[in-house]
Amino acid sequence: MLLWSIALPGFGQLLNRKFVKGVLLVVLEFAVNVFGNLNQAIVLSFHGEIQEAIQQTNYLWFMFYPCLYLFAIWDAYKDTGGGQKPFAYLPFVFAAYIGTVGVAFSPVLKIFGYLIGPVWLPIISIPIGLIIGALIRWILIKCYTSEDAR
Repeated sequence: MLLWSIALPGFGQLLNRKFVKGVLLVVLEFAVNVFGNLNQAIVLSFHGEIQEAIQQTNYLWFMFYPCLYLFAIWDAYKDTGGGQKPFAYLPFVFAAYIGTVGVAFSPVLKIFGYLIGPVWLPIISIPIGLIIGALIRWILIKCYTSEDAR
């Protein structure tokens, strides 16, 4: 289910028989994709035309995408029995936050002098968010288990 949600937000929910939630996520995915001009930005980014991708992207819509995408992944994962451990949601939440920050800074942030753009910077940001969230989760679990030991 998780992999289907990675492929297209809402598919995991549909396979989990959460039809209303699945259809809503698919509709939201298409709305953000169309109004944010996401597919055009992806094609241009893959062709190395970063400045054109920046100009084509509607950031007011595209800002929703990391949160929508990662929520759909988390929800499909949770509905199949994952995420039962304490604070299991934190890596997903931080990936959504940092990915959204990546979208916000993508028109201006350069890495080693290169403009990364609206597709690649959020993609690079998401693993960073996953790592930060996992680290915070680990710290919280250590704090709670050390308190329980007292």
